[in-house]
Amino acid sequence: MDAALALLRQWLLMRLAASALAWALLWALTLILPARALDAGAGGLKLEQVGPGVYVYWGPHEEAGPANQGAIANVGVVLGERCVAVIDSGGSLAFGQRLRRAIMALTPKPVCALINTHLHPDHLLGNGAFAEAGIAVYGHARLPQSLASRAQSYLAAAQREVGLDLVGSELHAPRERVAGAQWLDLGQRRLLLQAQPLAHTATDLTVIDESTRTLFAGDLVFVEHVPVVDGSVRGWLSVLEGLAGQDFAQVVPGHGPLVRNWPAALMPQTAYLGRLLDGTRRALDQGQGLQQAMDAVAAQNLERWLRFDAFHRRNVAAVYTELEWE
Repeated sequence: MDAALALLRQWLLMRLAASALAWALLWALTLILPARALDAGAGGLKLEQVGPGVYVYWGPHEEAGPANQGAIANVGVVLGERCVAVIDSGGSLAFGQRLRRAIMALTPKPVCALINTHLHPDHLLGNGAFAEAGIAVYGHARLPQSLASRAQSYLAAAQREVGLDLVGSELHAPRERVAGAQWLDLGQRRLLLQAQPLAHTATDLTVIDESTRTLFAGDLVFVEHVPVVDGSVRGWLSVLEGLAGQDFAQVVPGHGPLVRNWPAALMPQTAYLGRLLDGTRRALDQGQGLQQAMDAVAAQNLERWLRFDAFHRRNVAAVYTELEWE
């Protein structure tokens, strides 16, 4: 029975993707069939189907290292009638190459676009596997400049943590720069790329699959893993407020499992960021120095975040710097 349903799902995806009825049937079959992770390509890279033509590699909540090839962030793959879009490329050239092989095992359609959600290396050090094949790389308009300013430190850290070959895993900045909103047509399937204002970073880009109402949020959304501040906590809260007002069937965060209870799933993140903001502002008002603030502000892990000890103190330092001249 499962095999027959799977064949029907594949036929609908290949032949009837333009039909509203087909999309409804595909969604129904996705719910009927047991959740499966596709073990595709050399190296056994697992891509899980989360909707018709939508697949995700789920990054583990770990430090980047040789065992995971630096691939600790979620990566998306979206299939259109004409071609395939990839959302983020992982934390090394080696992982990017495994990802390309997994996609080739999944579909004969070519990859026509790689979309970077922001500048952090766990999301884009695999770009070379795509850029060297002539595949268009998209990113926030500010991403190339931001990458250039951090390239040396990012590559040094990657070599130290993951053991990367710097020549092979060099940073490939996107040539297709998104300054506002831009549609990307994959053939009977459109993705909306939206450059966001200063938030998690200065280079955040969201991707919405119009057909399945799936938001690829990048690191604007963290689930289970503690949020990491590298931009503006005030800007981040503002962007989250805007996203919370939109209707998504599901959200793929930058780190953590699939979200279907949107926007309720944002509550732990907004609570934590709010505690950081309010606590740091009080520390500054009381004349506390940076070290005092890092020891005191929101020190309790009330939301039970994973990797809290690794990132919380640096979050306080980032917010302190942001608010110091407020």
